[in-house]
Parts: sequence; structure tokens; C-alpha cells
Amino acid sequence: MLKKRAQLLQQLRAFFYARAVYEVDVPALGECSVTDPNLAAISCQVGSELRYLQTSPEFFMKRLLAMGSGDIFYLGKAYRQDECGRRHRPEFTLLEWYRTGFNDQDLIAETLALLNHLSPTTQALRTSYGALFTQHTGLNPHSASASQLEAFARDRLQVDFHHEPVPFWLDLIFSLYIEPQLPAGVVVIEDYPACQAALARVQKNTQGELIAKRFEIFWDGLELANGYWELTDADEQARRFDEDNLTRQQQNKPSMPPDRKLLAALAQGVPACAGIALGVDRLLMRLTGSADIAQVIPFADG
Repeated sequence: MLKKRAQLLQQLRAFFYARAVYEVDVPALGECSVTDPNLAAISCQVGSELRYLQTSPEFFMKRLLAMGSGDIFYLGKAYRQDECGRRHRPEFTLLEWYRTGFNDQDLIAETLALLNHLSPTTQALRTSYGALFTQHTGLNPHSASASQLEAFARDRLQVDFHHEPVPFWLDLIFSLYIEPQLPAGVVVIEDYPACQAALARVQKNTQGELIAKRFEIFWDGLELANGYWELTDADEQARRFDEDNLTRQQQNKPSMPPDRKLLAALAQGVPACAGIALGVDRLLMRLTGSADIAQVIPFADG
């Protein structure tokens, strides 16, 4: 497995070097972390100051993009306050890259080319979040009300939550009801609801619905990657940071200070680009047929 892991890391680097995308190294510790309510950062004391192990290199990489770096990738460790399980470890290996001038469609094509390079027999199914959600629930995720989603969740999942907002129900139904029914092979899910935009730009689709230009890639039901046609508007990003912290307060989670250096970089001018984060340990699981992430990590138990 050590040899297979080393070979994979070599193949990933070679793929990007051949496309003139060069590797960057960014800090593991930062003054700030993400405000996303669904992510929990690991904090630590450095001297007299609080620091955060980065959940991804994204904020640092966007600062490099604003400085004129051009196309870049990162291949290294990231950290999240996740439980230890068959698919999760608090410390994991992440591949993240940004392509200037790309939109989400360009980046999907490149990511599928990477997967095909690593596993030439892999076939991919592409679908929209809306089509998939409606297929399994009969509800339109772009327009369904919180009460409609709650009724479905209580009926099909027997959950005991009450009066939660739309994003909560969408996450719950998708992760617990739809994900387990995804077909085998690689599945690309595009055009998420606008309320799940995270760091992606938002625009209208052909039906006039607001959608996030975000996509996720699953392989045999395992989430591998999350990509965006990146938001580059500093004011909108600041608004989303505030919105995230409001959600955190409602969920009794600590607020996270917005990353002012990222906002300054966006104000300075991050070029139009698309970016994606891909879990390397999970990718190795699928390439080797491993059922547990511990099987592909050299020191899974520390």
C-alpha cells in the first residue's frame, strides 16, 4: 500500500506538471479558519495566540491567485474536527487546484480526465442536483419549502428535528436518503441550490432558478471531490461569512472570525477561476478496492 500511495502521489503531480499547473506550499496553521457551519476546525495555542489547523488550503491559495500566481495545485495535509470512521480521519491528504479562466464545466472535464488517467475503465454519469433530488423525493430543491422538506424527512427518515431551515433539510435528505441510492461508478452532481453555494458563484439556470455553480463527485457512493466556479466578489463573500456565523449561532456553534486577508485579496482582484478539493485517501480507497480509510493510511491510529 505504501508503494501504491507513492505511485498515486507521483501520478497526481505528473498530471498537473504536464498541464503547466505548478505546486505550491501553504501554511498548515492560520489566524483564521472557515465559517462554514458544516466544518469544524482544530484549534491550537501557539505562544499566547490562538491558531487553526487549516481545513483546506483554499484561503491561502486564493491569496496567491490575487498575487498573480496563475494555475496552482496543493498536495498535502488538511485537518478537520471529524470523527474517526471508515471514511473519515481528522488529518487527511488533500489535492486542491485552481484553474484561471476555467468555469465549472471546464473543471469537471479536467477532473474526469484525471480520474480516467488513473483508472481508464472508469465511466462517469453526470446529473444535476435538482434532477436527482426530484427523482428520489418528488420535490424541487430549488423551490421546496422547509415544511415540505421536513414532512418528507420525517416520513422517510423518521427524524425528530423541528422548524429547521431549508439548507438543513436539503443536507439531511441528500446525505441520508439520496447518497445511499447513488449508482455505482463515478457520479458528477452539478448545479446545487443557491442556499448551498458555499464559495461558489450563483446564477440562474434555463428555468430561471437561482443555482450555485458548484459540483460534487462521488465514486461508488463515496464523496471524492467538491468544486466551484469560484466566487470572486469580496462584498458577497463578506455577506456569506456573516450569514454562516448567524447559522452557527442558531446551531449553538462558536462564531468564526472572517478571514480579512482573504477578503482583502478578493477586493484586490482574484482572477476568474474554478477550483476543486479532492480527497486523496478516499481516491486511493477506490483505486485499491479498500473498504476502510485506515487501510490506505500508513499511520491510521497515530
